[in-house]
Amino acid sequence: MNIRVKNIIFILLGAAIFSFGLVHFNMQHNLGEGGFTGITLLLFFLWDLDPAITNIVLNIPVFFIGWKILGRNAFVYTMVGTLSVSLFLWIFQIYQIPIGLEHDMTLVALFAGVFIGVGLGVIFRFGGTTGGVDIIARIINKYTSWSIGRAMFAFDFLVIITSIFTFLNLAQGMYTLVAVFIGARVIDFIQEGAYSAKGAFIISDHSEEIANQIMEKMERGVTILNGQGSFSKERRNVLYCVVARNEIVRMKNIINQTDPSAFVSMTTVHEVMGEGFTLDENKKPLND
Repeated sequence: MNIRVKNIIFILLGAAIFSFGLVHFNMQHNLGEGGFTGITLLLFFLWDLDPAITNIVLNIPVFFIGWKILGRNAFVYTMVGTLSVSLFLWIFQIYQIPIGLEHDMTLVALFAGVFIGVGLGVIFRFGGTTGGVDIIARIINKYTSWSIGRAMFAFDFLVIITSIFTFLNLAQGMYTLVAVFIGARVIDFIQEGAYSAKGAFIISDHSEEIANQIMEKMERGVTILNGQGSFSKERRNVLYCVVARNEIVRMKNIINQTDPSAFVSMTTVHEVMGEGFTLDENKKPLND
């Protein structure tokens, strides 16, 4: 196994943020949640069962699925995430801070979504989960094109509908949906947005000159692809280059100065790994 102390520290931080939001916004203001967390809240509001305990009890069967499918490292990080969430839930229930937003449920829903989204996003980013639907969502993300946030939202919706028919009124159910939606978007942003960039496909009669200019002035690599026009059957080079968002204008200026008639197609790149983004020129990780 390759367990990193840095990952465990950030998983603990994410668990603390997640638990703080759950106690101070969801539990204090009678909002539900999705997934296994929503089930623990449902049990809390209906029968006053401690979420810190039910969180562990509900996740025991899922741990074995995580061990078989996600591997040993993910299993250990999941154990850390799940147990730390229960620990922080217990702590924050004892030492609660009055938020004072009872008359502004819109802000409550926004804060609930942001805290839970940031907390889970950090946990996921460093290889952990908080058990339950988090594991199922990671499995779906691993084998399908669904993002973790999207998969979680689908499960969350089912749990929230059940909550509306049990302990939530219609207004609380709608505010809960707002919080869950925001949380899913925040999770995706943290998961995919850390190294987000732009990918450019460039078709030009001066492709080699443009490639040289980008490599010299921007120190970005350029890949030359062999292309052929469907109508003209003419063969020409297609350049592909990935740049950070703050470098887009520089690249456009280089292209315009070299060949104003060049055809350029920009795409959003949600995650980039490699030299210049996650690795330095010596192939060493930039964040270590």
